[in-house]
Amino acid sequence: MIEENFTDLGINEELAAILKTKGFEHPTPIQKQTIPLILEGKDLIGQAETGSGKTAACAIPLIQQIDKEINDIQVLVLTPTRELALQYLDEVSSFATPYGVTPFVIYGGFNKDIHLAKLKSGVQILVATPGRLIDIIHNHYLALENLKTMVIDEADEMLKMGFIEDVDFIKSCIVQKHQTLLFSATMPEPIKRLAMKYMKGAVHIKLNMAQSVPVNLSHYVIRAERGSKDNTLSEILLKEDIVQSIIFCNTRTRVKTLFKTLQQKIKNIDYLHGGLEQNLRTRIIEKFRAKKIKFLITTDVMARGIDVRSVSHIINYDLPKTSESYVHRTGRTARLGKKGTAISMMTRFDEDVYREIREKYGINPMPFSFSAPSGGQKVSREHHHAGHSRIQPSA
Repeated sequence: MIEENFTDLGINEELAAILKTKGFEHPTPIQKQTIPLILEGKDLIGQAETGSGKTAACAIPLIQQIDKEINDIQVLVLTPTRELALQYLDEVSSFATPYGVTPFVIYGGFNKDIHLAKLKSGVQILVATPGRLIDIIHNHYLALENLKTMVIDEADEMLKMGFIEDVDFIKSCIVQKHQTLLFSATMPEPIKRLAMKYMKGAVHIKLNMAQSVPVNLSHYVIRAERGSKDNTLSEILLKEDIVQSIIFCNTRTRVKTLFKTLQQKIKNIDYLHGGLEQNLRTRIIEKFRAKKIKFLITTDVMARGIDVRSVSHIINYDLPKTSESYVHRTGRTARLGKKGTAISMMTRFDEDVYREIREKYGINPMPFSFSAPSGGQKVSREHHHAGHSRIQPSA
């Protein structure tokens, strides 16, 4: 069987050659389905498991569609967090810059004068967080008359109540006909209905939705009361064969307290949350990507879209409040076919969300045990697959 290439999807030879140098030789399933539709100018919702190549599925055809003769914003990408915006820019730049297209990112907490100077010099793909973009639109002239496509990344988060007014205002500033694309791992039905208000005749691409978390991800649960969590976590970090791990807490206070508890026992550990200065947050993520930090304690600021491929373990010190958050958190490992492990510490107060995770996504975590890490993971994977096989993928 001959694998499809990007040129088979309508990507030109020049861009396909650039993609090949970046390790993108054969498109992933969501890229196969979405790239031709985006090139045709269709509105669409792209929904697939985390780590499936959604960002490239969107960015590759949009880069090709840029008119290089027009030195103005033609694509606008909205993201819910600064970290995700920076990562989105990194991935887009790796294809766009060698192709002769200029991308840029704007976000709060960074020098606005630098942002304005760059925008004035000419940007063709703009990645932005809503707050900084609205600030610039309100207080400075920002031309959007050449905009052809608006992308809402992590659409379910962007379209929740906190972002609705922001998205509405930004959409109202784009008066000409344009394409709208939404990408996310989860899309609850009420949010989908809300999203459709921004789109005309949109195509909804759903892939592997019975497997919203990767099938090569092993899930474990530890029942522990609050007073014993710190010691249990220390034991996991010291005994497990971990390449890198993200440890999730539900609050900033918990993140900082846990870091203070662990830093005397555990080497190469740091913490990150939305209350830190942006420059510090960026440096911490860069150090984590460079493997200078092995264990990173964080809030859900790291749960969506952040791609660090060497992460082998996700640990939920606090079980998240929703099953969707569980999908996004655990999706930071087992990226693009790699194996990964998710370990969740559960108290008696977490029964409702734990039941929702099992019933909604067919995930049945195995009890965690130190005694058989390799064999246990194998058993868990088989159990995990069996859980998913009860649900047939959507057409």
